[in-house]
Amino acid sequence: MNRNHTFSYTIPYFLWLGLFVIAPVILLVIQSFGNLSGHFTLANYEAYFSSGTYLRMTFNSVFFAFVVTVITLLISYPMAYIMSRLKHAQFWLLLVILPTWVNLLLKAYAFIGLFSKTGTVNNFLTLIGIGPQQIMFTDASFLIVAAYIEIPFMIMPIFNSLVELDQSYINAARDLGANSWQTLVRVIFPMSMGGVKAGIQAVFIPTLSLFMITRLIGGNRVITLGTAIEEHFLVTQNWGMGSTIGVILILAMGLTMLLTRDRKKKGAKHGK
Repeated sequence: MNRNHTFSYTIPYFLWLGLFVIAPVILLVIQSFGNLSGHFTLANYEAYFSSGTYLRMTFNSVFFAFVVTVITLLISYPMAYIMSRLKHAQFWLLLVILPTWVNLLLKAYAFIGLFSKTGTVNNFLTLIGIGPQQIMFTDASFLIVAAYIEIPFMIMPIFNSLVELDQSYINAARDLGANSWQTLVRVIFPMSMGGVKAGIQAVFIPTLSLFMITRLIGGNRVITLGTAIEEHFLVTQNWGMGSTIGVILILAMGLTMLLTRDRKKKGAKHGK
């Protein structure tokens, strides 16, 4: 009876998973093998892997996602480490999470106001004698905005892993003569690696498919796979090629998750 009840509770979950996750992916894969007339073809994949434009676009996506991930990690780890040792740590974490409640489009337009020729940043640069600079529609502006948007998603898993650390290991390291830096590098950082990997997944994977920020902030100078998918589906109406790029993007995301997965659980089971 209990098993029947448990199964009945999981039915909505499996329905949602099947309709909104598995089915769309299957349709995307099927559509990637179709041409403009809807007939089966391998031309889309041949065009993708033989085209320097698509390969360069893929490299740009991976490169910018990597740079954004590195920037957010360098900012987030020290910040999460400091927050985890403050008296009201959960309150400070809430302040970090709050910007995620604001719509992404609103945040993008806020940065447009900051970085525009007559924006706050250029007004400040003019005041100190540097003069107005072209900040909008540059790689730097895209990296700044993308990193700002993704920082909370890097901080949260790292913060949680630091809070859950067993203090006895840190005390033992200090008792054995390790200073604060050695304790951080050799004890705290390795033990919080699970949170770091989760943060890398939470930042790198979404950044691969960014398209709104590339259009509004980067001015389409930064072309990513997400931008290409949008162009093929909404502009050129080449849904087969758009689906092909979507499949490549899904494979790239899967590879990222594979490389950054937590191997401790598997090792623990094997040890038992």
